[in-house]
Amino acid sequence: MKLLRGLSGLVAAGTFAGMLVVVGTAVLADRRGFPGPGNESVFWHVVAAVVVVAAQIYADRHRGSAACAGSGLVFLTTGLLLWTQWWS
Repeated sequence: MKLLRGLSGLVAAGTFAGMLVVVGTAVLADRRGFPGPGNESVFWHVVAAVVVVAAQIYADRHRGSAACAGSGLVFLTTGLLLWTQWWS
């Protein structure tokens, strides 16, 4: 279980870092008059980051199947974010 929580923690941290990059890019693009990621993309990155951080905290504070479910939610949310915002 430690390995699963560790991997989901890395994914959650990466999702949070990605959100910071997207938000920063949107702000920078707006200030310089360049096209940026757009409000919808920024919104979904922020929502996904909140969900994965909350799910990771839940997974870290629980044991057994509850921790597994929290880690699974991290993987699922990040996968959906990547699929809908980056790969489509």
